[in-house]
Amino acid sequence: MWGAPRVQGELLKLGIDIGETSVSKYMIRRRRPPSQTWRTFLQNHLQSLVSLDFFTAPTVHFQVLYVFLVLAHERRRIVHFAVTARPTAEWTAHQLREAFPWDTAPGYLLRGRDRIFGHDFVHQVKAMGIKEVLSAPRSPWQRAYVERVIGTIRRECLDHIIVFTERSLYRHLREFLDYYHPTRTHLGLQKDTPESRPVQSAEAGPIISIPDVDGFHHRYERCVA
Repeated sequence: MWGAPRVQGELLKLGIDIGETSVSKYMIRRRRPPSQTWRTFLQNHLQSLVSLDFFTAPTVHFQVLYVFLVLAHERRRIVHFAVTARPTAEWTAHQLREAFPWDTAPGYLLRGRDRIFGHDFVHQVKAMGIKEVLSAPRSPWQRAYVERVIGTIRRECLDHIIVFTERSLYRHLREFLDYYHPTRTHLGLQKDTPESRPVQSAEAGPIISIPDVDGFHHRYERCVA
């Protein structure tokens, strides 16, 4: 357990005049087990890990609304979302309680270092028995799952609508998530949906198109003729 400085110091006390670099040169190199990578951590705790983040959406009146999102990594499910014009640490802590009532709290919570996660939020996380995992500063790739979902919501929903109020934004997001969970396939789920969707055989009938999300998207099913 001794390093080169301590070994050199001991040798000096024994009357052996030797430099620290010489000691380091002849010391046996012990191989340490490789540390767990970030990807390995995410895979190992997939079933008990959730990510949360904020993103913004402007209204037609140039007001900025904040969307709070909680994503379960295992099936890429959005377990909770909320919209507000004035996010606070107290409001965010309340949303966490809404997302995980009673004994449904996950083991790990991955988040960024935004100031919105203040003392009230940290205290709530500890009270629920959740272990926080903070991503490194300016490293959104460490929260890749939730960042990708936010990008999907923007490209496939918000970029095609005009937001008037908090209520209208909430309604649009609710409609999109009702499509996202049971219908939209996901590459990370072997092209399954967050709420697993059964495979229909060709014998089930012809394929029909069912409009969804005000016609922006469609669900395709086989229907008995």
